[in-house]
Amino acid sequence: MKNFLVAAASGLIFAMGAQAQAPASPRAQLAAETKAAQTRYASDKNLCNDEATSSARLQCRRDAKAEYDAAIAAAKAKVAVAPAPAAAPVPVPVACPDCGKVTAVSMKEEAGTGGPVGLIAGGVGGAVLGHQIGSGRGKDLATIAGAVGGAYAGKKIEEKVNTKKVWTVGVTYQNGTHKEFAFEQDPGYRVGDSVRNAGTSLTRQ
Repeated sequence: MKNFLVAAASGLIFAMGAQAQAPASPRAQLAAETKAAQTRYASDKNLCNDEATSSARLQCRRDAKAEYDAAIAAAKAKVAVAPAPAAAPVPVPVACPDCGKVTAVSMKEEAGTGGPVGLIAGGVGGAVLGHQIGSGRGKDLATIAGAVGGAYAGKKIEEKVNTKKVWTVGVTYQNGTHKEFAFEQDPGYRVGDSVRNAGTSLTRQ
């Protein structure tokens, strides 16, 4: 019996060491504790053979079996009450960095630029008209004045002809940034429309 008690104490120390190194999973823990209990049980039965009487040997084996059964039951109980593994987190959709909403739409006219064509045509026309006014030196001055005035008028006319409309669409993105896009024709966007970048322009989502 003394030998059995020594073996039981050794088994307890072994079990405490096994608990200090926690297995990675309940199934692995059950396997480790079952193996430890079997090893201890085999050792206990060998020690029981050293008992002096047959009755002592029999009682020793009964005690060893009871210890083994208790160890197995305790190991299974730990697995039964082990918490279920946590469910995998639901992946959060990655935000679209190029997606946003239209926050402003405006249209304005941009004045065109007058080129040499308007200056020349206006100057010639003005000179012709000025030449028809007055006589002598007065006619020369009228011709010069007509050329200058005609050139200026021709430039302004050409600028008016080249005037164009520009639509500006403001977009606010999901990260809070803001950007504006210019269109030479009405793009048809309205405030609140969902859009995304398409190169240097926009497209609807």
